[in-house]
Amino acid sequence: MEVTVGSVTLSGPVMTASGTAGYGAEFASYMDLSHLGAVVTKSLAPYEWAGNPAPRVHPTAQGMMNAVGLQGPGIEYWLAKVLPDLLATGATVVASIWGRSLDDYRRAAEQLAAAPEQVVAVEVNLSCPNLEGRGSIFAHDVELSAEVMASTAACERPRWAKLSANTDRIIDVAGAVHEAGAEAVTCINTLLGLGYDPATLRPVLGAGGGGLSGRAIHPVAVRAVHDVHAALPDLPIIGVGGVSSGWEAAEMLLAGATAVQVGTASFVDPSAPMKVQQELLQWMEAKGIAHTTDAAALP
Repeated sequence: MEVTVGSVTLSGPVMTASGTAGYGAEFASYMDLSHLGAVVTKSLAPYEWAGNPAPRVHPTAQGMMNAVGLQGPGIEYWLAKVLPDLLATGATVVASIWGRSLDDYRRAAEQLAAAPEQVVAVEVNLSCPNLEGRGSIFAHDVELSAEVMASTAACERPRWAKLSANTDRIIDVAGAVHEAGAEAVTCINTLLGLGYDPATLRPVLGAGGGGLSGRAIHPVAVRAVHDVHAALPDLPIIGVGGVSSGWEAAEMLLAGATAVQVGTASFVDPSAPMKVQQELLQWMEAKGIAHTTDAAALP
């Protein structure tokens, strides 16, 4: 069951996806978190952040849109008040961070340097609006994405870059962040979406537009994994986007991913990450696949 993502060895190939399983032990009553590859936290900033106005979530066909706005308690509060309960479950933890500027990311990384060793990696969420005056989202800018990665070295643990498929430069961004220190990339984050209420004729989300996730974006995520792997075959990839079954996880492996994350499916069934992992392992056994990285050679 073990998989290796860069220099990080995980006990299983399936993780939770950032933003869909809380900050701590919220899912502990639904499954044994120590049996997952890792619990990836909701993205944390170096300060408390209120997020967007309600409504924040809206169902769509085969998915959902959200504009939660990265509400969170800040890293220092998380380290002191939330992380201990999560570690008590035996979970392996990947901390996700975000910021509105390069200095925010640097500060977040510095604060995480104090995290215990069970926080095995930091996932740098690049799919955030920025205040640097260059574009609207960090992951849409090759040079700025690399600068963000370089600024997070102070966390003193392996870093993964979470990329966006809302740009046709995802391969360029992947290569740039790898050169800047990312051991792996996570493909992908939500897609930009917008919906209107038929009664009010206003956007259904309080912030206007939001991020589309769920099974509807799965083919886009698989294509992103495939394209990045084809261009950068030595770069480890974590596949995420619309994974709700073992077969959908297997598609990520066939496309070149080493591990996968389960997100929106957890809103329907909080035990979905464990079920997906069990189904994926059954598929691998049926196909005689000894390791997740062997699947990419099958097609």
